[in-house]
Amino acid sequence: MARRIRYLNVCIPPALYQEHYAAPQGNLFTSWPGGLHYVIVEGVIGAGKTTLARTLAQRFGGRLVLERFEENPFLERFYLDQERWAFQTQLSFLADRFRQQKELLERDLFHPFTVSDYAFDKDRIFARLTLEGDSLQLYETLYALMQPATPRPDLIVYLQSSPDRLMENIARRGRAIEAEMDPAYIARLHTAYNDYFRYYTQSPLLIVQVAEVDFVAQPAHLDTILQRIVGVPHTGVSTLNPLNA
Repeated sequence: MARRIRYLNVCIPPALYQEHYAAPQGNLFTSWPGGLHYVIVEGVIGAGKTTLARTLAQRFGGRLVLERFEENPFLERFYLDQERWAFQTQLSFLADRFRQQKELLERDLFHPFTVSDYAFDKDRIFARLTLEGDSLQLYETLYALMQPATPRPDLIVYLQSSPDRLMENIARRGRAIEAEMDPAYIARLHTAYNDYFRYYTQSPLLIVQVAEVDFVAQPAHLDTILQRIVGVPHTGVSTLNPLNA
């Protein structure tokens, strides 16, 4: 019989433990705070939100929910011709994100918390940038029907970068679907995200300034961010610059 590891009173195979629960570098430096059951990491394309969300889930044994952008059949065409494919792309994202949000309402007995790399509300940010007229009105009607049924996070971590740094990160990761990314589109998204979170009040918000931070290559930057997320209570809006912490 294969050896199994006991974690949170559940016996799981070592390979599964290593993939989903074990802390990178063996550094599980603190316990997960009990009040954070649902945490969202947000940011513009290329900010590093998926990387940070995955790290949180691995280090602290959380359930990871990732945006399924690769399953959107219109996304590649949208990047090539935004005006023609915006409506189809946005409705596809809205439907899939809503399905995922409904799944989040189901209790998970194997993880103490859930972390996601997107907020359902982000869908509206993109829609208001790319849709207009009757298309936007129809989208807003559907969004208004769905949004009240989605769970509210206990904390949103907004990775605030800069358009130039975002484009650098996008180019570095080399996804084929993003090869023709328009810098002007990223700049508009950057402004729209900042405007949205400037007035955000629905949940505690931690704004992490990452334009000059590399929490992938610099473990000290990463540990500063993680310690701030798990080490202090969160109320209202707070800001962190890992270079000055």
